[in-house]
Amino acid sequence: MEPTIIQQAMMGFQSFSGYIYPNEYELQWSLLIVLYPYLTGLVAGAFILASLERVFRVTVILPVYRLSLLTALAFLIVAPMPLFAHLGHPERALEMLWTPHLQSAMAMFGFVYAWYLLVVLLLEIWFDFRKDIVMYSKNSRGLKKYFYLLLTLGSTDISEEALRFDNKMCKFITVMGIPSAFLLHGYVGFIFGSIKANPWWSSVLMPIVFLFSAIVSGIALMILIYMVTTLFRWKKIDMGCLNKLAEFLFYTMIVDFSLELLDFIHRLYESEESIHILSQLITNRLFVSLIVTQIFLGSIVPILGLIVGRFGKLPDELRRIVYFLSAVLVQVGIFSIRWNVVIGGQLFSKSLRGLTVYKVQLLGLEGLLMTVFLLILPLFILYGIVKILPPWTDSELEVHK
Repeated sequence: MEPTIIQQAMMGFQSFSGYIYPNEYELQWSLLIVLYPYLTGLVAGAFILASLERVFRVTVILPVYRLSLLTALAFLIVAPMPLFAHLGHPERALEMLWTPHLQSAMAMFGFVYAWYLLVVLLLEIWFDFRKDIVMYSKNSRGLKKYFYLLLTLGSTDISEEALRFDNKMCKFITVMGIPSAFLLHGYVGFIFGSIKANPWWSSVLMPIVFLFSAIVSGIALMILIYMVTTLFRWKKIDMGCLNKLAEFLFYTMIVDFSLELLDFIHRLYESEESIHILSQLITNRLFVSLIVTQIFLGSIVPILGLIVGRFGKLPDELRRIVYFLSAVLVQVGIFSIRWNVVIGGQLFSKSLRGLTVYKVQLLGLEGLLMTVFLLILPLFILYGIVKILPPWTDSELEVHK
């Protein structure tokens, strides 16, 4: 026999503990809102990694410079889609642009997103690939020729003076893009950190923690994409580049983990009235996702792996395996951070006397399948962009012949 409505309600009530209001039983922000800061973090991290070569002249990571720019573009295109799906009516988001409220962080994000997409990423990619686009337009035939000719925007001069101007513009845009990337993802942490009524979110370190975890996730993503794409192209991995990426990942992980630990110590030292419910939250609802997944599997294990892989005496093949597994675990850990912040902050009541639960749905706009789709979609977009503008060094050499 199927359970009655009353029995279903009783079964649901058994999933929370303590005292909690009925309107707090069901969470308002679900898995899509977890995905949103995760995607924007990948965008910011990939762009900051690219800026290391353009601005700070870390030439050893040149093999992933252009790939990082295209990756940031692909993920930036998908980044607002979780918010649109969560709204149900995506056209409502336009109200923030038509009638902006200058004191609203969410409203300002629309302008930050447009600035970052149109001015920073697209312009830098155009200036960086302009010579290649001109060469493609000259060497291609049919519709492909006119397509690349359209991409040149009428600028077909590839003299040395014109290319020097392109390089200067790329550097200038990258310098502007670094604080823009900080603002793009730091604002997400700012939104959570500025909610004073929620002790799990309210922290001055929240924007900084979000920012450094974004850099960590972006570097780890580029390690994975660089290794996979190089493997599928049957090319040899540049171990100098891979080792330098692993170093950057290790250093940023140390800073990120230290900031998270500092935030935890600060909360523990303050010992406000919310410390008891937060302790129950960590030991009960978030033990697996916070202690096991985020801290142990997503932080400690990758850090140890990077130490062994980068500074240990391992053969290159084993070193690559260690880097790959560490990068995968880092992605799991960063997603767990977003989960623990977004979902964890909604699992306790405003009275600080009860806990509820969150069950992931499989279907629907905010279900697991939609989340997986939005996670995979940027990779397909990146594949299409790479087909149009190959970032590989060997492809560039073929074009320039």
